[in-house]
Amino acid sequence: MKQNFNSQSSDLAGLYTLSLRMVIGWTYFSAFWRRLILENKLIPDEKGYIGEKFNHFLPNALGIKPIIEYLVTHPDALQRSMMIFTIIEAIVGLFIIFGLLTRLMSIGIFSLALGILLGSGWLGTTCLDEWQIGVLGIAGGFVLFLTGSGPYSLDYFFIKKKKNFTQTGWFSWLGSGNLPVSRPKAVVLAGSLVIFGLTLYTNQYFHGGVWGTLHNKSVKPRVEISNISHNNSDLQFEIYRTEGADVYGSFLIGIHILDKNGNILKEMDHQELSKFSEDHIQNHYVAKVKPGKHSLVIPLGAKANISIGIRDILQKEQIHMLKLIDISGIEWTKEIR
Repeated sequence: MKQNFNSQSSDLAGLYTLSLRMVIGWTYFSAFWRRLILENKLIPDEKGYIGEKFNHFLPNALGIKPIIEYLVTHPDALQRSMMIFTIIEAIVGLFIIFGLLTRLMSIGIFSLALGILLGSGWLGTTCLDEWQIGVLGIAGGFVLFLTGSGPYSLDYFFIKKKKNFTQTGWFSWLGSGNLPVSRPKAVVLAGSLVIFGLTLYTNQYFHGGVWGTLHNKSVKPRVEISNISHNNSDLQFEIYRTEGADVYGSFLIGIHILDKNGNILKEMDHQELSKFSEDHIQNHYVAKVKPGKHSLVIPLGAKANISIGIRDILQKEQIHMLKLIDISGIEWTKEIR
């Protein structure tokens, strides 16, 4: 025989999660509020463009990296996606706050939080910021699906008014009221264990937070160098910023071309790099490597091909190594084969 929570228990469960519903709802609605009402962050090539923030997720995303890479290499599709994503966040957040179609919107909360977790769960300079937001959003979405909304919600208002649609089977699954499951304890336990397992797995994957050595990829910048080649006039190489704070660039103040003994064959300092020609930079994504006031700026997630003139190096056969120097003192080197 099917066992359902009685109406009073269902109403109380929805009532007890009121604060959770309102805080989670505002968390997602506020994304829309910040991006379109307080400022417009959906305009490409302007400071604060949300698409560039999305690009920051790319280097260490889990499972959805191909999707992110496709979008950041197709600017028009990226902008459309960011607009759609923002509108969905607004609808889901507002409906959750008012308690309308609560269970359907809780699936939206769960899905949005999962996207945040997989895309940016590795970010956070002092705390595990994005990871915490992701896993708590997933758990919160699951709880709201189980409870629905109680008093102080539009779902409850329509149920008490005995609107016809609230008497249908679909409303119990997508709105509020008694959740029509035969074994609620098994559903809660299974869902909770899956979410707890996802929490432990991502905590370990992104941060080493369960066993082994803790690590935080958001603290220090890291630039990968690859695809080095040269001819008589130019040396080309690819750089890719894969770690460090998302709100702060890597500031390149030196590029050295060395021989096998470590002697400098060619050197570019911060003044030259601050005036580096953008014609010699081929960016791959919306986060762009570009000259700044005192250095060459490499945002998180940026990938670019760089070309440097080497006509002034007379003995090209001595070229052996490339060294990049960050303003923090970190150096990255790559042997030239």
